[in-house]
This record gives sequence, C-alpha cells and structure tokens, in this order.
Amino acid sequence: MTAEVEASTPLGARNDFGERPAGALKFAQVGQYTFETGGCLPQVELAYETWGTLNAAGDNAVLVAHALTGDTHVAASPSDPAPGWWEGLLGMGKPIDPEKHFVVAPAMVGGCYGSTGPASPDSAGIPWGSRFPFVTIRDAVHLEARLAAQLGITSFLAVVGGSMGGARALEWAATYPDMVRGMGIFSCGAASTAEQIAFGQAQVQAIRNDPHYRGGDYYDGPGPQDGLALARRIAHITYRTETELSARFGRTAQPGEDPFGAPQRRNGRYQVESYLDHQAKKLLQRFDPNAYLGLAEALMSHDVGRGRGGVAQALAQVTATPFLAAVDTDRLYFPEQSQQIADLLPGDAGVHTITSPIGHDGFLTSPDQLGAQMRETLGL
Repeated sequence: MTAEVEASTPLGARNDFGERPAGALKFAQVGQYTFETGGCLPQVELAYETWGTLNAAGDNAVLVAHALTGDTHVAASPSDPAPGWWEGLLGMGKPIDPEKHFVVAPAMVGGCYGSTGPASPDSAGIPWGSRFPFVTIRDAVHLEARLAAQLGITSFLAVVGGSMGGARALEWAATYPDMVRGMGIFSCGAASTAEQIAFGQAQVQAIRNDPHYRGGDYYDGPGPQDGLALARRIAHITYRTETELSARFGRTAQPGEDPFGAPQRRNGRYQVESYLDHQAKKLLQRFDPNAYLGLAEALMSHDVGRGRGGVAQALAQVTATPFLAAVDTDRLYFPEQSQQIADLLPGDAGVHTITSPIGHDGFLTSPDQLGAQMRETLGL
C-alpha cells in the first residue's frame, strides 16, 4: 500500500514514500560521507531488503539495484508477501534463489524509499531539501560498499540491475573489481548519451519550474506535484514505443470525452493522454519530487569512464563475468549501447536480446527472457 501524497498536504520529514510492512525494511548507518562533487552528510542511512542467508565465506551474495523510481521490494518475502517488481527473477527455484543466494536490494541514497534523501531530517529535524548534496552513481556504489562490509559480504556472486540499476551494477564492477564476480547489465550504456541527458534535463526542469518547488524547500507546504507529474509523463513516453502506444490507443478519444467538443481550447482527452495522466498520478502517490530530481541528475552523471581515462580504458579493467541484455525496441537506451559495452570488455562478451513490443520497460516486463541465460552465464 502506498502513502497518499496530496499536493495540498505538507510532506513532512519522512523519507519512506512507499509504506512497507513493519520489519520489511532493514536500516544501516554507514557513517559520514563526502560526495564526489564535495557535498557532505554527517550520517548516511541506507534502507534495504534481504532474502536468503549469507554463507560463512560471505561470498554467495547477489545485489539487485533498482531503476530510477524503483525500490527495495524486488520480490515477495516472509516479511512482505506483496509481489515485487522482478518476481520472475527472484524466488525459490528462480535464477536468483534465496535457497542458494543471499540477496540484498538497497534503496539508493538520495531517493525516498528509506535511505537518506532530501526529505530526511537533519540534526535539527529540518528536511535537507535544497541543502542535500548532488549524488552520482559512483557515490551510491561507494555507500553500498559500506553496507556490504557491515553485512559481512566478502564478494558478490553477481550485481544486477536495469536502466539506472544497470548503471549502478556497471559502476560496481569498475569500482570494486575484487568484490564483483559477475554483473548483469540490462538496458543501459556505459555513459549517459547527449539525448538521454536531454530527456533528463526536461524532466528536471519540469520540477524546478513548478511554482511550488521553492528551490527544493517545500516540505512545510504544497510540493511541486504538477512538475513531478509532467516529469513522469516525459519519462514514460521514453519507456514505451510508438508501436505499442499506437496499437493500444491510436487516436481514440477517452470514453465520455470529446477532443473536439469545445469551441475554444479543447477539454476532452485522447486515450493516450488519459494513460499518461494515470501514470503521473500513480507516481505522485509514492514519490518525492526532490528525490526524482536528484536521482534523474545522478543518472545524467553516469559515465563509467569518468576519471578513468575514458570508457574504453575503464571497461578494459573490468574482471567480472558479464551478462548484457538489451530490448530490441528500446528507444531510450539503444541496443547499440549494450553492444558498445560488450565490445570494450575483455574477452568475448555478447548481448542477449529481449524481444518486446513495449520498449525500454521490456527488461522489467519480460523476465522470462532473461532468467535461463542469466543463470547460465553468471553461474547462479
């Protein structure tokens, strides 16, 4: 069940916008941290969920990294039986199996699913808001490494994720090669492209230009809900394909609404407009605008080659066994970006193709096309 976040309701200092049953989330204090660009927090807390048991050697662990608006709830668990967002890959007898693996899914720093983020209170109880540091994908990985150390993990059998989760998985393999034996990178490239940055900037500006944004310090009053809703609409168009939208909606009007029913500005919607409105409304109920803005900018910053002599040099040093997958219709992260990673990694890495009419979100909706190949390649 999600927490309702209305535009007229102060958001307060809480930082778990998706309510989980008591005991589902675990929390770790991972200490003071100075971010890549210089900002600092006196204490960072990471929220996470786990499945399975860590073995004595601490080396049967699998880290699952969520996408931009994802959370820790990858699959059902005894403490939270609600279905998760990757049920096809995690569970008894599935490729990531709690009977064999210790699975950890952390909420990324800067988000709003339990880990320290802009809505979190400082020592005086005031939300960080505009004072929250700029977060990069590399920052998130450094903090997750601290969590892994606290949990007693000596190495990961695999680090896997799609989209922003794929960026984190790749950064893990490049930053901590001695800890990562396998990596699953789905629908993601080695660095965000100019077009991906452009899409991200449009979403970020939608939030910043909302009059309720107030520079990010809106927690004592209405938040920039209209801006967040627009950002979600922009993003969701990139997650799907023209073919799917045309097949599902075409130019059909929403029932009871006539797009040609007004003499001045139209007041009726096409079905595709209603669909985007629905997606926006769902996100408003579970996400903090500051968190969306910060995580979008983190993904815009993604570049595994930054400070490492470029992408080619960085990938040449990766030692983890790769399992790369791309959606054939993805128009946000083109399959060529996955192929670039494959070409630059040591050895003879290939790219597994997910066939789906819907585009980028295919890595989430078609886990049946990932499981067997991922298990075989990564030795799960």
